[in-house]
Amino acid sequence: MNGRLPFRRRELSHRAREALHGYAFVLVWIVGFTIFTLLPLLQTLFYSFNQVTVSATGINLQFIRWQNYTRALFTDPTFVQLLIEYAIETLVSLPIILIFSLIIALFLNLKFRFKGVFRTIFFLPVVITSGPVIQELVAQGATSVPGLAISGTVAAFIADMPRYLRNPIEYLLTSFILILWFSGVQILIYLSSLQRIDQSIYEAAAIDGASAWESFWKITLPALSTTTVIIAIYTIITLSHFSENKVIKYIYGQTYAVGGGIGYASAMSFLYFFILVLLLAVIFLLLNYRARKQYG
Repeated sequence: MNGRLPFRRRELSHRAREALHGYAFVLVWIVGFTIFTLLPLLQTLFYSFNQVTVSATGINLQFIRWQNYTRALFTDPTFVQLLIEYAIETLVSLPIILIFSLIIALFLNLKFRFKGVFRTIFFLPVVITSGPVIQELVAQGATSVPGLAISGTVAAFIADMPRYLRNPIEYLLTSFILILWFSGVQILIYLSSLQRIDQSIYEAAAIDGASAWESFWKITLPALSTTTVIIAIYTIITLSHFSENKVIKYIYGQTYAVGGGIGYASAMSFLYFFILVLLLAVIFLLLNYRARKQYG
């Protein structure tokens, strides 16, 4: 028994060193998150309950409880309309990005020449979609479907549709290419997940007479169910902080507007954050329920 104590001490010491190394690695992130994210977030929450006035002598605060929130929800139709459009556009874009990313990942997972070149091409939009570049592309109309979005027949057809269908279809036609540009990272995640599937499972299925279509539905999709949830969450967050997001632009404009202010913009920011969390929860529960129902 006495001979086992030193080993235990060495084992605990080794685990402690590993833990310290881990804490040291994440300490930089924790400090950065606290200084640059958590503290500004708490300050913004505090501002959202105040009427903030910036004067030559400093920042003056007047506590007004929930007035900024009620004003944004019940007396600002523009903000509410933008929130609805954001939710609809996100729900329209998400399945397109997921399906397109999966198809391209399946294609890039095949064996053919110059595969690396094609992977670079599909990831290239992620690199160039910075704020100024994408603003110029949107202004030039490069994100719409050529010849379709400006067609008179299509415009007349859309005008006759109900309003709740008109906005999503208009968004789809004017931003279809832009939606596909968001698929670069998703393609890489799907590709890495496809390469982790054991090929012997496909071989066993082929011996049992399964076709490629049956293998896709019975093997590939179930194996990618967790990846799909992760990609869906990543996509929603990416779309929500995109530089061309209308809600973010409106909140930024209200920050310095005469009728707005920092407190009002802070309240709108938290309402926008609440809608984002709600969307994430709905998509997460929906995809998890679907995966458990079909493959559980």
